[in-house]
Amino acid sequence: MFFIHPINLSIVIQCLSLHTMARLLALDYGTKRVGVAVTDELQLIASGLCTVRAHDCMDFLKEYLAKESVEAIVMGMPTNLKDQKTDATPYVKGFAKQLRKQFPEMTIHLIDERFTSKMAFQTMIDSGLKKKDRQNKALVDEVSATIILQSFMEQQNFKF
Repeated sequence: MFFIHPINLSIVIQCLSLHTMARLLALDYGTKRVGVAVTDELQLIASGLCTVRAHDCMDFLKEYLAKESVEAIVMGMPTNLKDQKTDATPYVKGFAKQLRKQFPEMTIHLIDERFTSKMAFQTMIDSGLKKKDRQNKALVDEVSATIILQSFMEQQNFKF
């Protein structure tokens, strides 16, 4: 017979807090609005943060990155069903280039964002949001950024 000691949750939490990592930040970039999502410091949970106007996004990121430790930025790359560029692709690539220039030490990941807006809308329906709330395009962008970030995290977990 052997005895299993119960795990003291507070000790586990203290140990985890000693090994915090930097957050991941995701952007669903559009010419009008940018949905923003982040992970917790352990990179376990992706959550919507906010939506900012596109022309305010760089200032927002400068301020956010000055306050928070961020390991990488993940951006959704728009492509069509045939994996070809869309009208929005040059804007996203252009903003990614600006990010690399402004934050040369930051890793920028561009990932496929096909269907994220539709998935975001369906997620909003499934969560019981009223029709009026689902018409809020800023909220759709924020949820899309969260889906982009969650997809990236899942891809990374499968690589290990």
